[in-house]
Amino acid sequence: MAAQDTDTDTIAAAPVPQAAGMPMLHKVIFIVLLIFLAGLPFMVYPIFAMKVMCFALFAAAFNLLLGFGGLLSFGHAAYFGGASYVAAHAAKVWGLTPELSVLCGTAAAAFLGLVIGGLSIRRQGIYFAMVTLAFAQMVYFFALQVPFTGGEDGIQSVPRGDLFGLISLENNIALYFFVLAVTFGGILFLYRIVHSPFGQVLKAIRENEPRAISLGYNVNRYKLMVFVLSATFAGLAGATKSQVFQLASLTDVHWMMSGEVVLMTLLGGMGTIFGPLVGGALIVTMQNYLATFGAWVTVIQGVIFVIGVLLFREGIVGVISRWLKRPL
Repeated sequence: MAAQDTDTDTIAAAPVPQAAGMPMLHKVIFIVLLIFLAGLPFMVYPIFAMKVMCFALFAAAFNLLLGFGGLLSFGHAAYFGGASYVAAHAAKVWGLTPELSVLCGTAAAAFLGLVIGGLSIRRQGIYFAMVTLAFAQMVYFFALQVPFTGGEDGIQSVPRGDLFGLISLENNIALYFFVLAVTFGGILFLYRIVHSPFGQVLKAIRENEPRAISLGYNVNRYKLMVFVLSATFAGLAGATKSQVFQLASLTDVHWMMSGEVVLMTLLGGMGTIFGPLVGGALIVTMQNYLATFGAWVTVIQGVIFVIGVLLFREGIVGVISRWLKRPL
């Protein structure tokens, strides 16, 4: 019996295993996805394709927090929209080049994530979600009141500028490949985070937080780190979107934006790598092609979401992953 206890203790105290290399299936999916996206602007309107990519990255960033960190935030619009405003201001008022504008917006989102996350992670469950929503509403009213955001008009006519001072992004195709590089690079970075030892600890905390604490992990520190990383990549998506639409508006920081990214993640498949990409693409496509229905778009989205939850309880990609018996 004593020997059995010793073996159990040894297993429990064992360090988190190092992640293996990328599986062949994932390599194939990434390659096919890259080829598809490279040809997409020649098949559909480039602005629409860029919007899909921005929201796919936004959903992937949120999924890092919810799907792998187990933390439900109702305030991710604060980082998406906050970065959008800062990037738009940097490009229009400070005259920075696109890459520097996007970096400024991303850094602002990271700072917001550090401040809000540092205060929010002291709570758990629904209390954590409500605190994040409260902070997001504070950011919304800040964006509404301060002069540099333009109030209800937002920041309009944001110049796209020249990438590295050399390549004009006024051309939609050139801008598209810039957005593709940002989005694809961000998703690969998120993939690496999830499959790193840090990502494995996150999963352990999500599954059994008391056990992770008993093993000696500083749970709050890991939660804060994943919160900041999620906010940073959400900001990267928002800053890139402001360059695409040449606009930063209150829509970007509205609570409905926080709700949409939750919907994208759950519909595609929470806790999967490719699920948020599918969910983001589906929601943006519905909004685009069902726009003629006016306010009924929200009702149609709600019906589709209910059907999706009933038929695909683990999300679309989650169900496919279960059928294939391979993680996606």
